[in-house]
Amino acid sequence: MTDFSKIKGIAFDLDGTLVDSVPDLGAACRATLLEMGLSECSDAQVRNWVGNGTTMLMRRALHNSLGDEPSEIQMQQAMPLFTQHYETCLNQYSQLYPGVADVLPQLHRQGYQLAVVTNKPYKFTMPLLEFFGIAPLFSVVLGGDSLAKMKPDPLPLQHVQQQWQLSSEQLLMVGDSRNDIRAAKAAMLASVGLTYGYNYGEDISLSGPDAVCDHFEQILTLLASK
Repeated sequence: MTDFSKIKGIAFDLDGTLVDSVPDLGAACRATLLEMGLSECSDAQVRNWVGNGTTMLMRRALHNSLGDEPSEIQMQQAMPLFTQHYETCLNQYSQLYPGVADVLPQLHRQGYQLAVVTNKPYKFTMPLLEFFGIAPLFSVVLGGDSLAKMKPDPLPLQHVQQQWQLSSEQLLMVGDSRNDIRAAKAAMLASVGLTYGYNYGEDISLSGPDAVCDHFEQILTLLASK
């Protein structure tokens, strides 16, 4: 069993971990496809496409509508449209998952350093954190375009570790996707997998996190067991 007693910092994924953003991502995808004259997609489909950044999300949406890989010209047409639509509806229907608004301040008060490490572009990440009033709790916020590489590459987590000057035993990754767990493993960090997120329709336990939580509040119990 993993020992969480040395944890001093926690890096959280965003979509599917802190925020259920699929309703707004889905709306932006549908508006983009409609404007391109293509068949639309459902929120259920989008839920399985989230996790590798908005470019890959749109590529998957186009592939679904076209029945084939989109051309670069189609991608160049789609991305500005998606960006425009998503900026319009960024926080229209998205909401924090149960427990997030209560647990994050508790962790902050207990002295844990908190970060957001997401594959979502930074320009979409900060407005969401600010809208929900949790931005001040995080001393580091990394979007998918903040560094040269994104999860599952370990670089973002290594960056957080260096920023906080923590050992690998002192930093914990919490996320809902195999990309989060793979990034943590590559960075030699412990990880917690959340079952309520997206993760391409797969059971998060298959990725081998050090612990699995069904509810966000369970993170407090996990850390209190040290």
